[in-house]
Formats: sequence, C-alpha cells, structure tokens
Amino acid sequence: MPEMKQSKMFHFLRDGKIEDFNRELQRGTAVDLENADLRGVDLRGCNLKGVSLKGAYMSYTDLRGLDLRFSNLEGASIKSAKISGAYFPENIMPEEILMSVTQGTRMRTVKHHVYEEKGKEQ
Repeated sequence: MPEMKQSKMFHFLRDGKIEDFNRELQRGTAVDLENADLRGVDLRGCNLKGVSLKGAYMSYTDLRGLDLRFSNLEGASIKSAKISGAYFPENIMPEEILMSVTQGTRMRTVKHHVYEEKGKEQ
C-alpha cells in the first residue's frame, strides 16, 4: 500500500523542493522512503545515493538522469516512469526494469548479477 509519509524529507520531494532535500540529506537527515507514494513526482537532480526506495510506488515519476546504483529498489514499481539516462542497481536485471516500466510490476532483485558471454565454454 502506498504511504504518504509525514517526514519533511518526503514532503520536500512531493513539493518539488529537490535542493532542500539534497541539502538535508547531506547534513545527515534521516530519510524513510520505503513504500512511499512518489507517483508523478519529478525527482530529477535528486541525490538518492544510499536511500532505500524499497516497495516505493513511482509510476509516472521522472527519474531521468538519476544515479540509482546505490539505492535499494527491491519491490519498487516504476510504471510509465521516465527513465532516460538513469543508472539502475546491478542487482536488478534489465528485464525487470522493462516489465516494471511497461506493466507496473514490482522489481525483483538478484543476489549476484552474472553476465554470460556467448560462445564461452565453462
């Protein structure tokens, strides 16, 4: 169930105050965005390094250009989100991202991401 968090950090994002969010994050302010309702929010320019977005609802969210490699996106949904230029964590397979953007599925994570080389014998 999407949650409308009561924290100032959540409201900074919902209100488009990205600079305020980034400044408070840099100061060490705690951030709880797990299961957060971030639907339709423009997150461009947001520093989400180390922030858990586990189970977050981010349909129609603008994630363009974000570095999410160090964010926890397990169980998050990004249906119809704008993701051009975004970096995703290595523990989320490209197919999971595609299914979430197109179908709204929750992204599953894998423990170890292994790329197989075609033609390589084991």
